[in-house]
Amino acid sequence: MIRRQAIALLALAGFFVALYLYLYKIGVYGELQCGTGSCETVQASPYAVWLGHPVALYGVLGYAALLVVGLVGARPALAARRWPTLALASLATPGWLFSAYLTYLEVFVIHALCRWCVASALIMTAIWVLAITGLVRSAP
Repeated sequence: MIRRQAIALLALAGFFVALYLYLYKIGVYGELQCGTGSCETVQASPYAVWLGHPVALYGVLGYAALLVVGLVGARPALAARRWPTLALASLATPGWLFSAYLTYLEVFVIHALCRWCVASALIMTAIWVLAITGLVRSAP
């Protein structure tokens, strides 16, 4: 159950990071607070949009789903149930793969790193590790 709580907390942090990037992308913020200047380069690249929507929107939705499942799965009545752990691993795996792909693009294609994107990738990696270790430990 502690893993589910930790995932929920990390998902909340990731949600706010992704929301910040999404609000920038749709024009709510004029300039990203990055410190390195590379955030706007990454956000202005063609890879910042996927299927007609900002990539950050997928982050917002993914982290929201992880947050909800993590909170529901952390309820004492569901502590012994395996389905929340399966759901968290099922959500975290594609999220982690997508984050890894985006990080690859930043490093090898765009040649710029966004601190917010790296933070999101690290958060997603931590969520994925927690979800997978929880899945392995809950195996029948």
